[in-house]
Order: sequence, then structure tokens, then C-alpha cells
Amino acid sequence: MKTSKFKFVSAFSLAVLIFVAISCQNRDEKVELDKFNAMAKMHDQNKAIVREFFSAIDNQSFDKLNELMSDDFTLNAAGLTQPWKKDDVFQDIKRYYTSFPDWTHVIENMIAEGDKVVVKLTQHGTQKAQFEEIAPTNAKVTKSAIHIVTIVNGEIKEWWAIEDDLGLMLQLGMELRPTKSSK
Repeated sequence: MKTSKFKFVSAFSLAVLIFVAISCQNRDEKVELDKFNAMAKMHDQNKAIVREFFSAIDNQSFDKLNELMSDDFTLNAAGLTQPWKKDDVFQDIKRYYTSFPDWTHVIENMIAEGDKVVVKLTQHGTQKAQFEEIAPTNAKVTKSAIHIVTIVNGEIKEWWAIEDDLGLMLQLGMELRPTKSSK
């Protein structure tokens, strides 16, 4: 009888030990799963903010843009001598949409990681008014771009833009020629 009681207690203890080990493992897995789900939710929210941002640009909704951009927002891009603030961006949007009234951003791909969203997009428009020094051409143009957007507390804090400005200018008739050497 002692042997069967010992076997029962041993089996019961082993079962409790296995149950506790599985419970702890499940708890650790649940914590990891909860972290993963929270990060995925944040990534989805950040992507939605970026979609809203480009939609607001296309609709020239400056109130919405102001709402989406943080007070200390900055834009960095090739050719800028210093980062732009909100007002600089708003002026540039007005300039583009004056020259290209049908300008649109087509998002092709987005990748979110932490507080950053990387966007691959193509912009399309028809030049109806002067742009830079180029008279209206009525040319339908496309401009490829990669943007990196940093979102903090649900607002866009930083925007890095890499755009094919040279490709745009070539589509509008600008010519590239080597400079004459001074021999």
C-alpha cells in the first residue's frame, strides 16, 4: 500500500510540476505575444497616420496636416540647407499644386519598424502653370520617392524625403549637358 501511495504522490507531484512549468511557459509566451501584438498595432496606427498625411497633402488640407504634424516637426531632404518647418512644407505644397493641380501621391509600399514608417511612392501630375523656370508644358509627369517618417505620440515629428527631382525636370524638358571645359 505504501508503494502505491508513494507512486500516487510521485505521479501527482510530477503532474503538478509539469502543470506549473507549462503555466510559466505559457505566461512568458503570452507576455511575448502581447508585446508583439502591441507593436503590430502601433505599426498599423503609424501606417494609417502616414496614409492620412499623404491624403491631406493631395487634398491640400492644411488644417489636417497641422493636426498630423508635431509642433517641432522638421523635413529634411537633399538640397535643403536647413530642415524645413511646417510653414515651409505648406508653401511648397501650394507651389506644387499651383503648377500641377492634379498632383497625387500613390503609395506603393510601406514598412513600419518602431516609430518609423518607410514609404515608397510615385507622384503623378500634369504641369498646367510655370514650375521653377519652366513654362507650362501640359506634360504628364511622374516622380518616384522614398520617405522616412518618424511618428511620436501619434504625430509626425520628422520627415526625410528622397525624391527624383532630376527625373521630374527632365520630363518637363530640361536638358543635361556637360559643362564646357576651360582649356
